[in-house]
Amino acid sequence: MSHAIPRKKPMLRAWSRTILLASGLAAVAAYAADPPPVGETPKVDPKALDALKTMGTHLRDMQSFTVHADTTIDDVAEDGQKLQFGGTVEYQVRRPDRMRAEINSDRRQRTYYYDGKTLTQYSPRMGYYASVSAPPTLNKLADVLKDKYDISLPLTDLFRWGTDPDDGSGLTEAEFVGPSKIAGATCDHYAFRQTDVDWQVWIAQETKLPCKLVITTTDEPEQPQYVALFTWHPNVKLDDKTFVFEQPKTARKIEIAVVDTSGQ
Repeated sequence: MSHAIPRKKPMLRAWSRTILLASGLAAVAAYAADPPPVGETPKVDPKALDALKTMGTHLRDMQSFTVHADTTIDDVAEDGQKLQFGGTVEYQVRRPDRMRAEINSDRRQRTYYYDGKTLTQYSPRMGYYASVSAPPTLNKLADVLKDKYDISLPLTDLFRWGTDPDDGSGLTEAEFVGPSKIAGATCDHYAFRQTDVDWQVWIAQETKLPCKLVITTTDEPEQPQYVALFTWHPNVKLDDKTFVFEQPKTARKIEIAVVDTSGQ
């Protein structure tokens, strides 16, 4: 008889930590307004900040795109051993109000459909689906899902990088590591630090889009990581049917519970 290995904590939180992607570019403005004292060696390289700004601009300028991410995520067993699980994330996006996301991993399979009015979550393995009213834009969607339903969609902050206000955490270190090859593309490798998180991003020299992202959770002794390798297809044509859920005959509808905030 086989037994599952007990885990001492939930799966790595890094992929849903909006502090990383939402505040990364906002920290650029904060640093520029309050540079290090004269004579002190800066830990934040302005060129690394400029690279984030440029990447954010290119991400926000894409009005329609698909992106595929091959992901690995660390989980920690009760005995401290790190276990690694693989998966894929596939987004089809048409701004400002259309999205389809397919998330497949060793542990779960989910498809999300968003048409500007409704978000539907479908679990093909279990045959369940649920629909909820959604805000009118992608920029607001992730926050509403997290705050109201405790649903976190991985990597959605890539769609709005640099648009959110600074939460005060900011970057403590930023540096250019050097050029690197990712899936045949020449990329620039950057490393960043902020409270409880170290992260690295590789940005393609030609397209200015991210090729790879590594997030390390530093406030846990095992320092688990999340890794995503990206393949982008900008400016693709996506029709309305892409974002509409068609209920399979065997699928059963369930309700998504609203988060109880009464105890907060």
